[in-house]
Amino acid sequence: MGAIRLCSRSACRNSAVATLTYVYADSTAVLGPLATYAEPHCYDLCEQHAGSLTVPRGWEVLRLAMPATPAGPGPDDLLALANAVREAALRPGAPEPGQGQRSVHPALEAPPAAEGTRRGHLRVLREPS
Repeated sequence: MGAIRLCSRSACRNSAVATLTYVYADSTAVLGPLATYAEPHCYDLCEQHAGSLTVPRGWEVLRLAMPATPAGPGPDDLLALANAVREAALRPGAPEPGQGQRSVHPALEAPPAAEGTRRGHLRVLREPS
């Protein structure tokens, strides 16, 4: 599940609970439960703005049933989380605490590389002697 989505109304910092979609061909505004993911032509609204929604004269508002309580994690979500934890525990590579020794490096040790060597988008330069 992603981050909490905010209300699309300007200056509103409340969490969104409903999604508003316009059907221009039918002159209808559809207000329903929060969509699974954000759509570019839909508007996420908080409880206050969803309750006070008005539409232009001649338009119809179709209000879909809203859930009484927000949906919590289901059995599939919990199973996926448990499987991810199991996979991470089985991966070799990271030694358990107490098995490996940390190597001691002097502070600000320059890496063994030629002058002006590039590492990705960074360039390593030695201090002038």
